Amino acid sequence: MIIDAHLHIWDLGRARYPWLTEDAGILHRDHAIEEILPTLSAVGVGGAVLVQASDEAADTELMIDVARRHPEVVGIVGWVPLDRPDLVPAALDRLAEEPLVVGIRSLVHELPPGWLAGMAQDESLSMLAAAGLTLDFPTKDPAALAELVAIGERHPDLGLVVDHLGKPPIGRGEEERAQWRELLAAVAENPRASAKVSGLYSAVGDPAAWTVDSLRPFVDDALELFGPGRLMYGGDWPVARIAGGYERMWDALGTILEPLAPADRDLVLGGTAERVYRLAEV
Repeated sequence: MIIDAHLHIWDLGRARYPWLTEDAGILHRDHAIEEILPTLSAVGVGGAVLVQASDEAADTELMIDVARRHPEVVGIVGWVPLDRPDLVPAALDRLAEEPLVVGIRSLVHELPPGWLAGMAQDESLSMLAAAGLTLDFPTKDPAALAELVAIGERHPDLGLVVDHLGKPPIGRGEEERAQWRELLAAVAENPRASAKVSGLYSAVGDPAAWTVDSLRPFVDDALELFGPGRLMYGGDWPVARIAGGYERMWDALGTILEPLAPADRDLVLGGTAERVYRLAEV
């Protein structure tokens, strides 16, 4: 089964999204899963992992409610208050009642650099590892990847997932690409780290100002560093709407991945997500 490992929904009446202001343009409205399901079906995606979009429990509960109504949802990356280790055990106990919850994420790219390195957060990450949950890691820019290397060293049993390949400098120069690659390579040395081929938009000007040729070197680098067995496809809807739409990105990545052996392509398009998020156990 083809799995989209990075899909969002949001309901402005159910949860707060401080980052989702009117400046977000077409994204500043509710986005329900019913809106994207026909597109997923049309391109052949059979399952999706919903990923948190707000640092509050209401967002996770929204995803759980949606998953109960839609069998297409095969996993959920939710949220717990990592800066409150006194509250994390109860939060994890609640999520343990929902087998679809397979990972945890905070919007660390909206928080001060190094936030996850705090003593409280570090204690909470140990609890995630003990619970068998992965940590998804979004970045504002590639520099934050250095934080993930340190997290992996402190928590060798914690599964780590780099969202959107760590925001590669698509559309910028080769020097910046080399810097991004060096940082991503350091993360890839951790065998429990994987990455999502998702959210690959232009880093210069209009997010939609990317081409297949501008994406290809970054995907090729990721394939070299992680191998297909540690990369997973993600459509990043609805954010993809500001970068040309879901189908445009699907077609582009399909073109880039086409030279891979079928078994390797199958890993990126589903097999890796099944393993990393333990979806076969859900």
